[in-house]
Amino acid sequence: MKIMIGCDHGGYSLKQVVAQFLRQQGHEVEDIGTNSSESVDYPQYAVQVARSVASGQVDRGILICGSGIGMCMTANRIPGARAALACEPYAARLSRRHNDSNILCLGGRLVGDQLALEIVSGWLQEEFEGGRHQRRVNLIDQLTQPQ
Repeated sequence: MKIMIGCDHGGYSLKQVVAQFLRQQGHEVEDIGTNSSESVDYPQYAVQVARSVASGQVDRGILICGSGIGMCMTANRIPGARAALACEPYAARLSRRHNDSNILCLGGRLVGDQLALEIVSGWLQEEFEGGRHQRRVNLIDQLTQPQ
């Protein structure tokens, strides 16, 4: 799977851990930065990942900032991006199973390394159930189109 990963300064340390884990699992990782703990603005990273996922340039995306909230809010502004913030593995798996999430957002200041890897692992392994859930995902797209 090709995964694009991005972060701001609050997610830099965790991004390093997650990117290494993804590569060890055999995934192709495109790391778009940031590449230090110096302060940067998260929206540029969120938009780049969301656009790449929505266009099909990459299969999935992972975004990490201090809380994960700003990244998630920004990514979800891009049509076709379905970003989910998860602080534990069950929510991450449900976001795939029921919502077909294609971007995972994590809070670098809220989850530790081991918990983050459990969240990422569960999210990557889970499949979308489709069925009634597909109808709802389609409805999201229909109702959020610009008027």
